[in-house]
Amino acid sequence: MHSWKSIPIYLSSILVFGFLSLISAQTIDQKVQMLLDKMTLEEKAGQMTQISLEYVCKGYPATADPLELDMVQLAKMVKDMHVGSLLNVGSYAHPVEKWDYLITSIQNMALNETRLGIPIIYGIDAIHGAGYIKDATLFPQSISMAATFNPSLVKKSAQITAVEMRAAGIPWNFNPVLGVGRHPLWSRLWETFGEDPYLVGVMGKAYVEGQEGRNVADSNQVAACMKHYLGYSYPRTGTDRTPAWIPDRQLREIFVPPFQAAVDAGVHSVMVNSSEINGIPVHTSAYYLKELLINEMGFEGFVVSDWLDIKNLYTREKVASSEKEATKMAVMAGIDMSMVPTDTSFTHYLIELVQEGEVPMSRIDEAVSRILKVKFQLGLFENPYPVELMKKQFACDEFKAINLQAARECMTLVKNENGTLPLKQGTRLLVTGPTADKLSLLNGGWTITWQGDREDLYNPERQTIKEALTAAFGTDNVTYSEGCTYDKPVNVEETVKAAELADVIVACLGEHTYCEGPGNIHDLTLPKTQLDFIKALKATGKPLIMIMIEGRPRIIRDIVDDADAILIAFLPGEQGGIAIAEVLSGKINPSGKLPVSYPKNPNNLTLYDHRNSEIQAYKPQWPFGYGLGYTTFETSNLQLDKQTVQIGEPVTVIVDVTNTGSRAGQEVVQLYLQDEVASVTPAVRRLKGFKKIRIQPGETQTVTFIIDKQAMSFINRDNKWTVEPGQFRVMVGNQSERFEVLQ
Repeated sequence: MHSWKSIPIYLSSILVFGFLSLISAQTIDQKVQMLLDKMTLEEKAGQMTQISLEYVCKGYPATADPLELDMVQLAKMVKDMHVGSLLNVGSYAHPVEKWDYLITSIQNMALNETRLGIPIIYGIDAIHGAGYIKDATLFPQSISMAATFNPSLVKKSAQITAVEMRAAGIPWNFNPVLGVGRHPLWSRLWETFGEDPYLVGVMGKAYVEGQEGRNVADSNQVAACMKHYLGYSYPRTGTDRTPAWIPDRQLREIFVPPFQAAVDAGVHSVMVNSSEINGIPVHTSAYYLKELLINEMGFEGFVVSDWLDIKNLYTREKVASSEKEATKMAVMAGIDMSMVPTDTSFTHYLIELVQEGEVPMSRIDEAVSRILKVKFQLGLFENPYPVELMKKQFACDEFKAINLQAARECMTLVKNENGTLPLKQGTRLLVTGPTADKLSLLNGGWTITWQGDREDLYNPERQTIKEALTAAFGTDNVTYSEGCTYDKPVNVEETVKAAELADVIVACLGEHTYCEGPGNIHDLTLPKTQLDFIKALKATGKPLIMIMIEGRPRIIRDIVDDADAILIAFLPGEQGGIAIAEVLSGKINPSGKLPVSYPKNPNNLTLYDHRNSEIQAYKPQWPFGYGLGYTTFETSNLQLDKQTVQIGEPVTVIVDVTNTGSRAGQEVVQLYLQDEVASVTPAVRRLKGFKKIRIQPGETQTVTFIIDKQAMSFINRDNKWTVEPGQFRVMVGNQSERFEVLQ
């Protein structure tokens, strides 16, 4: 197998990068201004409008199957209403060939049948691979990718997703989700990179770099869209699209940094929080969308609303007395494009508001300029069509290999009593449970369909957990019995009886597929049906292995002691079944670490970076950063290059890590920092660095970290980043040292 760098998709980057780099930002700005000067108000308002694909398809709202464009309706939107953007899949994932027809038809109309020939910018939610393109490479979801603690894998997954999107002619991805997942009840936790802002920022930056590359106009890159700005991931109730209550100091210290990392990486677009912060809907906040995002953070792309959210200011949030007033509020606050998504009300109201003097033309020009600039940067004016070279790379074997590696590295072993795992060949397995034999459950939402629940549409060549275990251990050694569904018994007695003939029980538990509001729950505890099922299996006296397939950490306190081994996979993607089988068989040594604190009790959701007064409250089932393997590691000789530093001066940290076990393995070396005394109550520890290394048995490697000014900083009482003089404690593994910052 060729190395990643030898994949032919890079050849196109090399060939076109030299030419495209000659196009300076100033040249693009000039092109934007020249085009803007030619545009009518109606054309400008259309550029700020985004509609969903089904709205221009036959039979809407009950669209035909297979999906078919309504060319009359498409012409009305593109030619008459001058719509500048489309999104979504319309029904379920289309083959590359179907996307070729859709995108080519849409772009032909935009380029050849409109006065100015402005291309459409088309976007989809490709959040763990291009899931709306049939047979695309489906990676582990973000929460699982975070468990790898391997940003290079995140970057590669994003690059591959970009290639497969461009093969279909889609240049814009509504990802990455950069909300910090601080509420484990939230139905979109699995779309995040976990509870820690540093981890989310590192992974998010890697994702943006993978998607956008050195030049987003390259034929194997797409524009990323960081979302959901800001505070969306910390709803007070834990239910989707509900209010957040976040003090500005906490907002800046916890929730802004990952977005800042993406801005620094050059991200081209941002999608806005559907709900509100402290009673202010973010879609109406000039403070969040202009002062903070643009003036302070330096964002230069364009701002798109989320689904229906300008209308919602009137219908749901009740801060506007009409949809027209809602339109004015959002546009004046800084929304550049409205995801309407299935009518042209926004366009009509916006035109009226400008004509009435309620919205100045300068604001329209600002928004349209930002949108056009990204279209030029993407190279859409030169070629907005599917890329033939990328079609040849679509879902290739090398992409599958990288995907399998990601699935392997996300596997997080949290319990392994008496060396239960790995299992020996010839072991007879009873495989059971609601997540054992469905591909959809390995992938979750935004896969093929919105909810990801159409099992009949998944690629039958991929293996469920049951199928992968059968392949690994042999047909004669694997018996399958469902036992129960997510929340209902099926054949518990029959399954318990089947355990008599097995050496080991593999119980696959967890959640059904869900996304957004349909995934709302009010109790993190795993459904009682599954808990009772485990009790029945435990009564057989056979060794019991539990596999958790879930989008959030469902509480399993009552059955943890019943299991001999527990593997948390979260949502490991289409190669997840194989990776799980490889862990159980010992083919791979698990190396995943928890990107969230796994709660033990429903009313104790304390996070790892709690305050000193909360030490007694932090009683998780397993802590953030925890994970076992089939070998052991020891840290030693932690050293700092200096004991005292001036403010702004970095500290170099070195530490030795030794594989004290009998087999090779990967270890995530995690560095935590504690500001021991500060003018704002400090956290007991915060992650400030991590490196994943592979070590042979008996080998020692020296790992180096740099603690810079930003790592020592916090948001003070004046809501400013600052470093204060005083003692800092550095912690790596069981080692710790102190240094002092001088005035």
